[in-house]
Amino acid sequence: MYPLKFEPVLKQTLWGGDKIIPFKHLNENLPNVGESWEVSAVEGSESVVANGADKGLTLPEMVRKYREELVGESNYARFGNQFPLLVKFIDARQKLSIQVHPGDELAKKRHNSFGKNEMWYVVSADEGATLISGFSKQITPKEYKERVHNGTFDEVLQTCAIRPGDVFYVPAGRVHGIGAGAFVVEVQQSSDVTYRIYDYNRRDKDGKLRELHIGQAMDAINFSDVQDDFRTEYEAVPNEPVEILTTPYFSVSLYDMTEDITCDYSELDSFVIFVCIEGECRMVDDAQNEITLRAGETVLFPATTQSVNIIPEGKVKLLEAYV
Repeated sequence: MYPLKFEPVLKQTLWGGDKIIPFKHLNENLPNVGESWEVSAVEGSESVVANGADKGLTLPEMVRKYREELVGESNYARFGNQFPLLVKFIDARQKLSIQVHPGDELAKKRHNSFGKNEMWYVVSADEGATLISGFSKQITPKEYKERVHNGTFDEVLQTCAIRPGDVFYVPAGRVHGIGAGAFVVEVQQSSDVTYRIYDYNRRDKDGKLRELHIGQAMDAINFSDVQDDFRTEYEAVPNEPVEILTTPYFSVSLYDMTEDITCDYSELDSFVIFVCIEGECRMVDDAQNEITLRAGETVLFPATTQSVNIIPEGKVKLLEAYV
């Protein structure tokens, strides 16, 4: 096995912008690209290997072929042939709908799917850009229905001004929305189940109001999810990995570096995904596989990887995710 790059799965959306294609250095001419799915096993949007001997295989095919070697023994025992993470870039030219995701139990029951716990890392933010995360005051299910019906639901939501480097964990059950001008990396469980609560009365390309899931969402919402600020606080340390989030579903660290770092994975029973959000670096694993990663690119190291030496070309910033 060797470090894997994948063909990006580009998603054109009602609210998408023009940042993803130049950020990823792609030779494409697509308008309104709202998302680039970097590592995905979601049915219909499977990542395809872009390099090496397994080029052309989908991520689900890779899991079936390599099993524990790719994902790790404990992950394979836990998830079988289902790859557990989805990693994407999101570019919101317009604000996304206000939505909520179900947890594992509800998602399994209703959709035979993983739940959707996720996190955002803000890559860039236009002036005035915001994210919605959680409630600003506690409301009842009855008030929820009334406010959604009369168009005042956003008045009880926590809206946060954002800047590059901000991190938000969005557990299942937390009402949330990405605001206009936000460009983020999203790490989440491998699920595409979203309950749309409020969509600003927008119409799709055919002039139809987009479908809402107000009743389904009510069963998923954590109505006591109230806080002043849902940002995840961390302290960036140059040239050291900084763990910014640890959850039962994934762990994410930030590397902000100008010097070489060697990552020891001999005790880690998991694949490791790196997303480059600034600069460029070379990465060499213990089997002497070498790969170059630059801003907008993503690489997956299989669970058989024992160590990775990261050699920056100047300044580089990476996110590292594993289960």
